[in-house]
Amino acid sequence: MEDISTNSSITGFAFYLSEHKILSREAALDALKQSVKNKISYIDYLIRQKLINAALVAKATSEYYGLPLCDISAFNLDQVPIEFLNIPFVRKREALPIFKKNGLLYLFVSDPTLEIFNDVRFLTGLEIRLLITEGIKLQQAIDSLLNTLIISEINATDSKGASIIAEPYKEADTDLTTYDAESAPVVNYVNKIIIDAIEKGASDIHFERYDKDYRIRYRLYSVLYPIATPPLKLANFLLARIKIMSNLDITEHRLPQDGRFKLTLTRNKSIDFRVSVCPTLYGEKIVLRLLDPTQIFHSLDELGLDQPQKEILVDALAHTQGIILVTGPTGAGKTVTLYSALNYLNSPDDNIMTVEDPVEIPLHGINQVHVNPKVGLTFSVALRSFLRQDPDIIMVGEIRDLETGQISVQAAQTGHLVLSTLHTNSGSETISRLMYMGIEPYNIASSLILVMAQRLLRVLCHHCKQKEDLPKDIMIKEGFKEDEIGSFQIYKASSCEHCVHGYKGRTGIFELMPISEEMRFLIIRGANAMELAVQAKKEHIADLRDAGLLKVKKGETSLAELNRTFR
Repeated sequence: MEDISTNSSITGFAFYLSEHKILSREAALDALKQSVKNKISYIDYLIRQKLINAALVAKATSEYYGLPLCDISAFNLDQVPIEFLNIPFVRKREALPIFKKNGLLYLFVSDPTLEIFNDVRFLTGLEIRLLITEGIKLQQAIDSLLNTLIISEINATDSKGASIIAEPYKEADTDLTTYDAESAPVVNYVNKIIIDAIEKGASDIHFERYDKDYRIRYRLYSVLYPIATPPLKLANFLLARIKIMSNLDITEHRLPQDGRFKLTLTRNKSIDFRVSVCPTLYGEKIVLRLLDPTQIFHSLDELGLDQPQKEILVDALAHTQGIILVTGPTGAGKTVTLYSALNYLNSPDDNIMTVEDPVEIPLHGINQVHVNPKVGLTFSVALRSFLRQDPDIIMVGEIRDLETGQISVQAAQTGHLVLSTLHTNSGSETISRLMYMGIEPYNIASSLILVMAQRLLRVLCHHCKQKEDLPKDIMIKEGFKEDEIGSFQIYKASSCEHCVHGYKGRTGIFELMPISEEMRFLIIRGANAMELAVQAKKEHIADLRDAGLLKVKKGETSLAELNRTFR
């Protein structure tokens, strides 16, 4: 749908129509305002109001959006793949699949701005290509095909020999009155959503209910994308089905619930799902977190560390006592880094114990504890128990409070290597946060080995990434050094069948701050985050922005992605 601001600005397709004298500026702007007011697309409004004849609308749409213009009446409609004719977007006269070839489905549309194409990909499992045609001719072709289909299906006699009269197709709501959470359509729909998420590499699935519609989104490489908009009347069935799978109370709708289930794909591969149900204004929202061990376990080489950073981390992991902290906001990849470190350390010679909330992936050879505050099993209680279990290495899911922090420090000072996380943005801020919690500076200085701040960046698709040339002053403003500009090429995202909006996969960027003697002196003195950051610069510790710029220079990610991560 065209965007319009509160002033009288004219943008997008409306501006194109006025510039090419197809509509006056006043008429184009008024149509834009009315389309927004009536919550319909701009092109649909033009067609309905007959402000421009259908042929001219199609021609202008084709030219503006760079899509082929075709006359649907010239195509043989007998070749249309009939298996797609019962899909909702066809029944609403929004698009017509005309043929499929090499994994691509070609669609006739009159309006390429409609929000149906994610549904098309989901329902058909095919990538799509759009062909523009006149709206009136498109609707006539769909009506003709649907009527022919219905007539051919029911042009028969019933078991008693009574004649059945074929009537033209009419839109009708799907009858869901006989459905329940265990009925085949609901089970199959949920299964398809989950399998599709696994195949696409999604990390989360969001089921969201609103006043008048229902939306399902996948989180792919840190970004949420809409993938389906099932009928609102399906909402309760989907909710009940997922609650049953997760062993949750299907009668409870007022309180949040958490659960999990496992999906076995093959004999050697299964995926755990962590489920969160939260009551919202219009119903319960469901989020499924996919816990795929193949995505969690990385070698240290696969995290995205450059060679000097990897050497710093390996050196820290070689210590027999002390604390290593991994920091960053939610979704920064801290869990992957911790599991990769534990995988690196895991050996029969060491007793490794973890306390997590929740335990995301079971690790063979490691003793894992899932916190349960309802029965009094908190991080601090589990940690106290650990100290009586003769551990060599302890992993604490997160240092959330003073008590957990103090016990972690005590463990580090008494011959244990402790790995944990904090929600802070940089190494210097992490040390300040520990002080603000109430941990004595001398305890921090004596126990802390390494602070590792991190973020995740989407990786450019190597099939379709495009060169990007920016003015020198912009490059300098973004953080590149003047003397290095011209010695490397940066790239921007495009899009192709191999990726998601120009990106495929993610990589980490890191700021590794080993605690030097000078840094320990500043900590004991109670230095603030700014003083610690200045010392880190003196020690030539690259911050996260510098690490990100290095990835941009290597062509691994785009400047736009780096700026999105730090906005």
